[in-house]
Amino acid sequence: MSVGVQTPWPKLTLAVLLQLVLPTVFAQAQQDVESAVNAQGTPEPSLAAESPAPQKPLREQEDPSRTGDGKDHEPRTTYIANQFKGADLVDKALFFLRRYERQNLRPTRKPSGILGTASQYVLALLPRFSFQGPPEGSNGKKALAGPIAEAVRLLEEAAQVDNADAIYLLAQMNFYGNFTHPRNYPEAFVRYSRLASLGNSSAQHMIGFMYATGIGGAVELDQAKALLYHTFAAQGGNARSEMTVAFRHHNGIGTVRNCDVAVRHYKNAADKAIEWYRSGPPGGMAWVPDSYRLADDEGGVYGEGASVSSSGSNANKGGPNSDAHAALEDVLEYLDLMSRKGDFKATFSLGRIHYDGQKGLARNLKSAKWYFMKVAKLYWQRDGRIIESDKPGLEKIATKAAGYLGRMFLRGEGVEESYEKAQIWFTRGVKSGDAGSQYGMGLMYLEGLGVPKNSAKAQEYFKAAADQDYAPAQVSLGALYLDQGTANDISVASRYFELATRYGHIEAYYYLAELIDQGVGRERNCGLAAAYYKIVSEKAEPLLSSFAEANRAFEEGDYELALIDYLLAAEQGYEKGQTNVAYLLDQQKSKWVLPSWLSLSLTPPRPSLLQNVALALIYWTRSAKQGNIDSMVKMGDYYLNGLGTQADMEKAASCYTAASEYHQSAQALYNLGWMHENGVGLDQDFHLAKRYYDHALETNDEAYLPVTLSLFKLRLRSAWNTLTHGRVNSIQDEPGKSPRKCLGKANQL
Repeated sequence: MSVGVQTPWPKLTLAVLLQLVLPTVFAQAQQDVESAVNAQGTPEPSLAAESPAPQKPLREQEDPSRTGDGKDHEPRTTYIANQFKGADLVDKALFFLRRYERQNLRPTRKPSGILGTASQYVLALLPRFSFQGPPEGSNGKKALAGPIAEAVRLLEEAAQVDNADAIYLLAQMNFYGNFTHPRNYPEAFVRYSRLASLGNSSAQHMIGFMYATGIGGAVELDQAKALLYHTFAAQGGNARSEMTVAFRHHNGIGTVRNCDVAVRHYKNAADKAIEWYRSGPPGGMAWVPDSYRLADDEGGVYGEGASVSSSGSNANKGGPNSDAHAALEDVLEYLDLMSRKGDFKATFSLGRIHYDGQKGLARNLKSAKWYFMKVAKLYWQRDGRIIESDKPGLEKIATKAAGYLGRMFLRGEGVEESYEKAQIWFTRGVKSGDAGSQYGMGLMYLEGLGVPKNSAKAQEYFKAAADQDYAPAQVSLGALYLDQGTANDISVASRYFELATRYGHIEAYYYLAELIDQGVGRERNCGLAAAYYKIVSEKAEPLLSSFAEANRAFEEGDYELALIDYLLAAEQGYEKGQTNVAYLLDQQKSKWVLPSWLSLSLTPPRPSLLQNVALALIYWTRSAKQGNIDSMVKMGDYYLNGLGTQADMEKAASCYTAASEYHQSAQALYNLGWMHENGVGLDQDFHLAKRYYDHALETNDEAYLPVTLSLFKLRLRSAWNTLTHGRVNSIQDEPGKSPRKCLGKANQL
């Protein structure tokens, strides 16, 4: 929602739409936030909450001339005329905005590679001249381009006659800085508040977000008000607020913990996610996930090898001839070269990569079909007869390609939908036992796509594919067993769903969440149901997250916009969003700072929006509570150095201990050794310091250099302490006392 032109409601027709909203909706919303009011004090309610019945969005308000309250209202003809006038002004404004967007295309991603970096340095060395007038207008505000200024004038005029589209667009432009409009968070807050008080769920969501983060200093942080507005937005049907409210109730943010309320809201969001998934072609929607951690591109928060995310079992352990460290472009280039040389496995791999897509590579269905066809033609003639070949493994790869081709014709992906052609390719694949083809045939018989419906045949095909550990078939087979309803069938269905969750299948998690929430076939487990519903909601990224917009902004160097979009995802409970927010706000990425004369002014000063260490600590904490160990270590760093909070050595030690004991973080172990060596937050004990240093080296071989240097210094200090009869426990030859256990505060962070 941060780019492009979007409007909250359809254009007005000849009549103003009416929306009947029962007062009980807001009564239910008030019940959801009652605990927040009790815990945080009574937050100031919105205008909608103060009214005995919720007010309606501007375009959905009743004709004021028909209220029948005996008061003086503008004539009905004047009201309708204003509505048409506002709609006409918005149309004209959109014309200017769209024309400007066409004439000023979005920049491509930042230059990369040696040449790109070199060009940046060359440009930095050149003198800079300004060929334009001053960017400020006479009133001190940034001057807008002609079309944008005219569009803003038209929208402001439309807003004066209460046109909801105009108010919404002005709020978006001030908040996101769309169309080069300067960001003005206080002004955006005023615009959103105007709509939120009248029941607009999108505006309520944004007001809740601003209270939750204090973004841009428009309002002070107020978690109780944030929860209140998000609850109203959720009751109005905003799925992102549903996730936000659920996450807050599940974690006790701005309210007391309430698992049942969290489950109810997560289920609402999951229902919308699964409805969206099933609205796609046979087999469900397909998309490339947009969520990833920015720090992973640099080897993790602490760099390659030092971070848990890039060390130990998570490290790339490829040798000199391995592609473990290869870039995607290099892999594609190598596979293309091998494909040209006749390697059918490389050809198939190219087809699968283009079909599935991945980070940095959008799906290319036409290219995928070309590669799959190229493999299939090596094994089958046009009439389906098998071509004799002495190439080992060709049959297996060709049948896999047939399964993909059948799927593409069944779903109309990159080709015209054709059940007849889909059945031809599936039949070829089934003869050689391809799981994808078996699943495709099962779908056709289950739903009667080009063949008569036959559940028995569908079950046979699903069973054959499920036995080969094919997750989609396991889900479909589990659903068939679930429909039988007996205790034994429900048990079998649950087993198939659990098998499919190993591959992250969205429907498998949804079915399990439903069974667990309703206590079917097992005892009800509120926490597990909430976790599964949360997974389902978060998997529907194109529908419910802002990661795509955030990633695009980050690649284009607009870190403020990237921060905002990652914040939106973080507030919904996405752990990767929380990590990215903290990472962008973190100012402790490196201890080494280049002098100004060497940096060539390539890195501009950090925007004020990115200078908020207190907010960084909040999101490191939330990420850590969701199992991110590097975030847990970062929390320790912040408490140790007093960043965003008062220095607290005990909490720092607790964070490091929790990170080291349960997930073997070498960085955390090293930090504990340093604290024992210097008596910071822990008893000064050279022997315990040595044990922690040794344990850090055992955990991660890449810690050899820092551990070796620290041990050398430690032994010198210990020897001096022994010679001078110091009070510190020196290094002993025999085993000393065991390292100090968890201080018991990690769960309180």
